[in-house]
Amino acid sequence: MAPAGDREGYWGPTTSTLDWCEENYAVTWYIAEFWNTVSNLIMILPPIFGAMQSVRSGLEKRYIASYLALTVVGMGSWCFHMTLKYEMQLLDELPMIYSCCIFVYCMFECFKMKKSVNYHLLFTLVLFSLIVTMVYLKVKEPIFHQVMYGMLVFTLVVRSIYIVTWVYPWLRGLGYTSLGVFLLGFLFWNIDNIFCDSLRNFRKKVPPVIGVTTQFHAWWHILTGLGSYLHILFSKEIKPVDSKGNQP
Repeated sequence: MAPAGDREGYWGPTTSTLDWCEENYAVTWYIAEFWNTVSNLIMILPPIFGAMQSVRSGLEKRYIASYLALTVVGMGSWCFHMTLKYEMQLLDELPMIYSCCIFVYCMFECFKMKKSVNYHLLFTLVLFSLIVTMVYLKVKEPIFHQVMYGMLVFTLVVRSIYIVTWVYPWLRGLGYTSLGVFLLGFLFWNIDNIFCDSLRNFRKKVPPVIGVTTQFHAWWHILTGLGSYLHILFSKEIKPVDSKGNQP
């Protein structure tokens, strides 16, 4: 996390419960964390085009919802890092939970016949989202959000490994690529948190063009955005199979 003493800018004092390692208002007076903000474009623009292509191709609504959910996460994260306001933080973090629930639904319904709905799973995920939302609004503890998000991601990882190991081994390349890219982003997220003081001191000593490459929370956005996009492509490749393991 960022040390205390960052400058103020257009959006006034920070009210969010988190303030990341990027120096506040260092690039422009109008954006609190410039690189952490613009790096969200990868979670906004490609999923919009993906949703549009899914509509044109007549794909199921769950895939369109996945793309749009990723876009909402990117837009919320943009607002959060631009302002460092608590309300915008919620606009970032809560959609992370909702979008992951959509991904979980898609992965557990990947073998279903077209246009059927698993209302039990849908109800469970909606209830989970509501409980997480209510508790998080009450406790305002980022660790709680991170644990709940981690549980959903872990569920996706286990389900994906099962699919590429036992059902569709020919999808291992795409499945493991999406997982590897996402985990690399998670590694950078941890480096940014643990070594923030060292990273800031390093950036003071090097030209800005080099210093920007150490904005590891921005890399977290880029890599997890790419990993999530690849995960949606992975889920789209999975088709129902019959009792003999053949696609209808």
